[in-house]
Parts: sequence; structure tokens; C-alpha cells
Amino acid sequence: MLITKQGTGAQPGGARYAWYVVVVLMFTYTVAFIDRQILSLLVQPIRHDLGLNDTQIGLLGGFAFAVFYTVLGVPIARLADRVNRRYLIAAGVALWSLMTAACGLSKTYWQLFVMRVGVGVGEATLSPAAYSMIADYFPPHKLARAISVYTMGLYGGAGLALLAGSAVVALVSGTESVTVPLIGEWRPWQLTFFIVALPGVLVLALLATVREPERREFSHQAAVAAGDRKPAEWRELARFFRSDRRIWLAHFGGFMALGTVITAYLFWVPEFLRRNHGFDIAEAGLIYGLALVLLGTSGPYAGGWLAERLAVAGRRDAEWRAAIYCGSGMIPLSVITPLVADPALAVVLLAAATFVLAMPQGLAPTIIQLIAPNRLRAQVTAIFILVAVLAGYTGGPTFVAMLNDFVFRDENALRYSLAIVSGVLTPIGVLMLLWGLKPYRELRADAEDADADGR
Repeated sequence: MLITKQGTGAQPGGARYAWYVVVVLMFTYTVAFIDRQILSLLVQPIRHDLGLNDTQIGLLGGFAFAVFYTVLGVPIARLADRVNRRYLIAAGVALWSLMTAACGLSKTYWQLFVMRVGVGVGEATLSPAAYSMIADYFPPHKLARAISVYTMGLYGGAGLALLAGSAVVALVSGTESVTVPLIGEWRPWQLTFFIVALPGVLVLALLATVREPERREFSHQAAVAAGDRKPAEWRELARFFRSDRRIWLAHFGGFMALGTVITAYLFWVPEFLRRNHGFDIAEAGLIYGLALVLLGTSGPYAGGWLAERLAVAGRRDAEWRAAIYCGSGMIPLSVITPLVADPALAVVLLAAATFVLAMPQGLAPTIIQLIAPNRLRAQVTAIFILVAVLAGYTGGPTFVAMLNDFVFRDENALRYSLAIVSGVLTPIGVLMLLWGLKPYRELRADAEDADADGR
């Protein structure tokens, strides 16, 4: 596919600078995910101090964060399609960092719930704007890899949250409380929230070095659809979804099911290692943190590389086909890993599962950037986040917790709950993507033909 005359000028700084922007945005995503993920390592002390069950913890880890993260993502994305995206991201970084620190001031369940909501509001600014910026810095044939590099920040952040959290847990183990001047007595888990909020200052400094790219289209068809640069109306967005209804149903449904399994793993694996294999929480955080940093971060890159190889081989459905291959690999590993009884084998399988579960993570937003017109990209991304992430982040941690609390009535049944959620949802995700493969291939072929005619 060729770039049309609209936005064909070179972006500021050239290819090297474009990759620098991706790295800055990836680091921003990493810090965001540290603030999002740290709760998973603090399950036991928070349960103890606030008197909570697994379902309440699951809601803190999922619904409390996701509800406004997803709902506010749509109006925020409308801004991202109209205003300077760098400034929008910077405002979000400042907000989520403050809210993460405020989690450390929480004394009750509902105070912590509200602060987690605030973290989600701040983080809602990031991905729609970041995906849109990256799409304006890279040509279509390099976009899957660029977005996959950005997505590596998700797993890097999750892994660093566990590694840093493990270090903090080990440092303060045996300490009942910490006295902080002007604030008073803090439990170790409260202090942890404050510490992980500090890197937000560095993120703001790095964002100051990023330049807003020129907005451009990837296809003749998209450029015609965009027309002038007035903000897109809701009815135009609705027409866009209706025009390719099957593609969007398959995309949202397929990636939503796969994402629910991924979030279940991200949230519950440290507790699974503690409850079912006898690791203490610092050891569990270290094990899973290393797996996420070393293998989770390389998974999205491998998924982007696979899509790029398929595109070079002439597959017009390369990104979608790569997602199907990755999802198929998730099925056996995500089910078997929680069920093995030997701790050493469980760790080995967990490492492999971490890599495979991460592989499709960058492909969902890549597909959106390739087929949505520029002035709709951030909004389409935000609606995807609204549907898929709200369901995934609410369902992943909560489904597992509810199976524990209300079906098995045993906190040590966590391994079975993880296996059931994975065994049901991963095949559904793959089948949904298979359903959408043909219309996606036809749409991409039509777009490329339109580009050729418009040269």
C-alpha cells in the first residue's frame, strides 16, 4: 500500500527519530503499567489489612481501573484526533502518577477503589493518542513492528512492577508499619504505591523531547473518507463501523476473549505461585517479573515480526492471520500451565506461556490503524478499548476470583479457576478471529487496489 499525497512529507527527524519516539512512548506505557500492575503483588497484605475477599480484590484490579479508563477513553480519543497528542499524554501522566501516590493514602476499601478509578482516568489518555502518533511516523509495512515495540511496554511495566515490588516486599518484610513525616503511619503496601508513582516525573521530562507529527493517511480510500480536517461526527463513526460490521465484531470479540485470559494471568499468577506452589510473595514476584521482562516484552515484537514476514510473503491479511496463529498457540499453554503439580515444571511452562500470551498484543491496534481513517483512528481505538479492555480487565481478574469464592469455595483452587477461564475463552477468541479473516483480507485488498488507482 502506498502513502497518498496527503501527509507524504517526511516526518520531523527521520526514521531514527521516529524510533526514538516509539521508545519514549514505550517507556511511558511501561511506567503506566507499573502503576496499574503493582496491585497484583500486594493482594495478601491488602486483603489482610482491609478484610477483603478475592472477588473484592479482583474488582480493584479490574473493574475499578477499567471502568473510567475505557468509558472516558472515547471522549478523550476525540480530543486526540483533534489536538496536540503529546500534551494530552503528558496531562494523563501527571494525573495517573498523582492517583497512584494517592492509593498509598487509602485507609478503606472504597478509598482505594476511587483512587484506582483515578489511575484509570489518567491512563485513558495514553494508548489512543500513542497509536495515532506512531501511525503518523511509520509507513504501513513497518507499522506492526513499531506498534509491537510500543506494546512491549505493557509487559515490561508489568514485569518491573513485580520485580520492584518484590524488592520492596523483601525489604520491608517483618516491618509492621513505616512512619512518614506529616502523614503518619503507613503500612508497607501503602508506601509501595507512593514509590512506584515517582517515575512519572521522568516520563514528563522525556515527553518534552517528543514532537507532534504531521497527520497523514495510509490509503487513498482513507484519505477520501477523511475529506477535510473537521472533527469527525458520531454518525460518521457509526457509518464506518456499519460498513464493515463483520470485521469489527470479529476483531472486538476475538481480541476481547484473548485479552481476558491475558489479564487473568497478569493479575493472578503471583498469587497462584504463592498459593499453589509454596513460593513466598517476593519469590513469586521475582519469578513472574523476570518472565514478563525477558519473555513478555519479546512476545509482542515476535508477533509484529511474524505479521511483517507474512506481509513480505504476499499475505494481504498478514496482521489478522498472525493474530490467529498466536491465539492458537495460547490455547494449550494457558490451560496446562496452571494444572501441573511440579513447581519447576510450572515455572518453565509459565515462561513459555508468558511469551505466547504476549504475541498478539500489538496486532489488535495495528489492524485498527491500518483500516481506520486518520481522523477516526484514536476514536476507533478508544471504542475498542471500551469494549475489549473493559470486558477483559473486568472479566479476567473477576471471573477467576468468583470461581474461587463461589464455585470452589477454596482459595487454593486458583489453578483450576485459571485453567477454566483460559480453556473457555481462548478457543472462543480464535474462532472469532477465524470468522473475520476473509472480510479483512478482502478489505485490505480493496484498499491496496484503490491506492494503486490513485497514484
